[in-house]
Amino acid sequence: MFPHRHLLGIEGLSPADITTLLDLAETYATANRGSTAPEPVLKGLTQINMFFEASTRTQASFELAGKRLGADVMNMAMQASSLSKGETLIDTALTLNAMHPDLIVVRHPQSGAVNLLASKVNCAVLNAGDGRHEHPTQALLDALTIRRRKGRLHRLTVAICGDIAHSRVARSNMILLGLMENRVRLVGPKTLMPSGLDQMVAETTDDMREGLKDADVVMMLRLQRERMDGGFIPSEREYYHRFGLDAEKLAYARPDAIVMHPGPMNRGVEIDGLLADDINHSVIQEQVEMGVAVRMAAMDLLARTLREARDA
Repeated sequence: MFPHRHLLGIEGLSPADITTLLDLAETYATANRGSTAPEPVLKGLTQINMFFEASTRTQASFELAGKRLGADVMNMAMQASSLSKGETLIDTALTLNAMHPDLIVVRHPQSGAVNLLASKVNCAVLNAGDGRHEHPTQALLDALTIRRRKGRLHRLTVAICGDIAHSRVARSNMILLGLMENRVRLVGPKTLMPSGLDQMVAETTDDMREGLKDADVVMMLRLQRERMDGGFIPSEREYYHRFGLDAEKLAYARPDAIVMHPGPMNRGVEIDGLLADDINHSVIQEQVEMGVAVRMAAMDLLARTLREARDA
């Protein structure tokens, strides 16, 4: 069904794994819009959310997903935890493991930290974003949103625009969209392009109009100033002029192109505010909605694997 103990990244998943997860998420999306509560498949299980980086949207989504499926959900205030007193991540993992949780959701500023923690615990671990590495559930919710709007998740032209270099969202989406046989274009200033581009299966350009030409999906990214340590852009005004999405630039995409953004948005920097709210193109609010459904599906599938392992 879903032969994975953890969800640490899109890397390592097969197209069949992705389809299995999205199909289940589709049923949860329908249930969340209806009046009947979903089956409490996580009843009796404990979910711990460990967010070493603040994230209102992702943490709330994981918490709501767990509660809708009947889990006992605990949010740990990591800023006030023993880590701030000098405890290592491994010691924290061993301490948590001794409490016998079933699911741990982790967001961490260091790439690879979630994989390290997963190697030290006996429960399922979900990566809610680690450094510049991956953010798998964001890519999956983006994929579900695209599939619902476009009716398919293959042979589409997807333009990922903006701060590619610092974006784990871009990395996870590139891997997923490539696996599902889509054409991916990376669009942004050369200063915000990652190293090793020659190894990526994606086209690159620093011209928005060229990058958006005939695109089916336009995925904007947040400028991640907290990860920048130098002058990556001349000014926000200049950045918006060249790389911010507005109606004039979007006109180069297909007429039925959808506009996405993982949030939080900097309106007037990455995207025009009116365009972000344009129901004819923007699917940004649907992305938030699909986030809950995808996280419900991910925890459901990992819980099944966990129970099978414990029963074996």
